[in-house]
Amino acid sequence: MTALSGRTIGVHGALAAFPRRIAVRAAEGAGAVLRRGTSRGTSLVVFGRKALRGDIARLEEVHAAVVARGQRAVSENGFLRGLGLMAAGEPGPHSRTAMIEMSGLAPRDFDLLALFDAFENDTSPFTFRDLILARKYAALLEDGAPWHAIARAVHQAGDVGALAALTLDVEARAIIARREGWVGELSGQGKLRLEPAEDADALFDEAEDAEAAGALEEAAALYSRCLSLDATDSVAAFNRANCLRELGRRAEAAHDYARALKRDGGFVEAWFNLAGLAAESGHVASARRHLERALKSDPSYADAMFNLARLEFEAGRLDAAQRWWRRYLLHDAEGPWAQRARNGLRLIEMQQSATGT
Repeated sequence: MTALSGRTIGVHGALAAFPRRIAVRAAEGAGAVLRRGTSRGTSLVVFGRKALRGDIARLEEVHAAVVARGQRAVSENGFLRGLGLMAAGEPGPHSRTAMIEMSGLAPRDFDLLALFDAFENDTSPFTFRDLILARKYAALLEDGAPWHAIARAVHQAGDVGALAALTLDVEARAIIARREGWVGELSGQGKLRLEPAEDADALFDEAEDAEAAGALEEAAALYSRCLSLDATDSVAAFNRANCLRELGRRAEAAHDYARALKRDGGFVEAWFNLAGLAAESGHVASARRHLERALKSDPSYADAMFNLARLEFEAGRLDAAQRWWRRYLLHDAEGPWAQRARNGLRLIEMQQSATGT
């Protein structure tokens, strides 16, 4: 048993430590399931360091959504420690609250810096060196350096703890370190590669950006390239199916939903969306089976209950519809669809009264 046994792990951004295919194998070896992004059943989300190279505003939105859903955000080092591939950090005396109070960092900035391993420890208790670093980062933020520039620069330093002994400044939009007789730039410069090989993680991030911007044809093509590099990527197949469905290419979308489910039979959102396609095409029996399969994987999936009730109502199976809408209301009594469920139940009661059943 490991700390990750039985967990479904989502990943946002590519990992710097190793390619996704190796991370998948490592997670499986630890008794966990690893997917891109987040879905129902995801208990923790790993934020890969390469996400710092992409859209920072979107990264912050994803992090805020993960926190709001009550999922646990995990740094890349935290993930490696959970897999047993990295030693646990040196225990320290400081809690998260104490670090924020004593450093002057805003809670959001502190959490994001910790999430991208800008401290020796990714979670509390934090060390004395971590507190020194937090104070230095607070000064850099006051001088105009954004949190993500600090995190990127720290990763160039190698030994994060060693930065506690250096003076950090912002000069010409670069973060530099000073010690007696020496000045060095932390942020560094990348090296130009000729004809680089395609990277599935980078392609996936590009595809997500295109999808978010509404460029669905481009996104579908990029997800297809991801799948050509990694045919086991159920989330790329699912996302491509969503794009194709929006474009009206239903047969192709159904094929990709099925491809996602072939790789991950517990992917409840794929069962749900495939059921929606089947219902739109008039295949009620198939839609019912797909929704039932989604609920078998996740018995608390309220959206699937509602849609199953609606299918049964439209098919004239009122007892079944009544049962599913009542079950739905046990999970969602106040949401925007709850009133529709109650209206459905009233219609059933009216019909039963009219027929004396």
